[in-house]
Amino acid sequence: MDDCNNRRQPAAAALESIGSSRTKWTTMGGFRKKDPQYEKGDNADEHDYHEHVDEFNDEETSQRNKVSKSKYEDDPDYDGEDEINVMDHYRFRQRFGVASIVLSAGQTIVMAAMMWQCGIAPLNINPMLGPYPDALSYWGAKNSVLILDDGEIWRLVTPIFLHAGVLHLVGNIGVQMETGVFFEREWGSLKFLIIYFGSGISSSILSVCAKPDILSVGSSGAVMGLFGAKLSEILLKYWRSQDTIQDRVSHAVRQDQLGGVLCGVLIVGLMSFIPFVDWAAHLGGLIGGIAIGMLVFAPDTGAKTTGCFWLLVGAGCTAGLFISLLVYMYTEVEPQEDLRDVCQYYKQMTGDDGYECTCSGE
Repeated sequence: MDDCNNRRQPAAAALESIGSSRTKWTTMGGFRKKDPQYEKGDNADEHDYHEHVDEFNDEETSQRNKVSKSKYEDDPDYDGEDEINVMDHYRFRQRFGVASIVLSAGQTIVMAAMMWQCGIAPLNINPMLGPYPDALSYWGAKNSVLILDDGEIWRLVTPIFLHAGVLHLVGNIGVQMETGVFFEREWGSLKFLIIYFGSGISSSILSVCAKPDILSVGSSGAVMGLFGAKLSEILLKYWRSQDTIQDRVSHAVRQDQLGGVLCGVLIVGLMSFIPFVDWAAHLGGLIGGIAIGMLVFAPDTGAKTTGCFWLLVGAGCTAGLFISLLVYMYTEVEPQEDLRDVCQYYKQMTGDDGYECTCSGE
């Protein structure tokens, strides 16, 4: 995953196309703000100027992102520095990915509590180092018969907080704490949460439609939604004007992120073969993220006409996706009644007489 994440760093060569229209910026309250008081040779604000890129301050990354600024010597705004760091000109909406961190911590606590209450299943039943399937259902896994016949609609949301086991949890949290935190800092917590939960719900709905006779849990559908939304952002902002250094650096970063996103989609897609996780949930999250991303990022395209167009497209795709899936789910899906008794269902499926129902809720 490190190779995928490293692709998000913009190539230093991106600054070769910036030209001489260099502008000094500082960080004010977590946002980038132009500093009209900055003068040639004045380094008084250098601490504020760099503090928003603290995660890129390691020596290897700094050297990778620095290029010579000798070509700017004739620029009246040139401040005499020998090098310019690409990430110094990349704007974040906030300094920390608070929601990503809180979600990951909450998912870890839920996993620990579930295993403490319900125990750990043998590897032949749950190779992910997790509890028995009945424990997953008891704690809120996607269970189609309970959603459709008993009206437990909340089970379209709760799988986001559950994982099949420790290995499943570590994989998803690793992505959330790295890529998820970075995206949240770019987008802001509100947009991040809309995309995350919207994609998580769409993943659960498609899972009910395509795989109604299995339990499924995990935040990987929501994570796929983050990747889908990033693809939409790259598309919508591709033709955005690049009149300033910040605009050109942002464009370079997004183009460089494309490879990392595709790599991430491939890796998370491979997790479809994990027990109690299914391909339909991942596909539903990805499609949901793309549709919601169009809706969320439409106002950021830079032009009113273009923004209105993509807003309508995003709204139509999002509404069409959820309405069509919900209609199909409630009119066509007929889950097995056996899933109502998860314990007995998996006893028969595994053929293991030693299967223990530790959290049936009875």
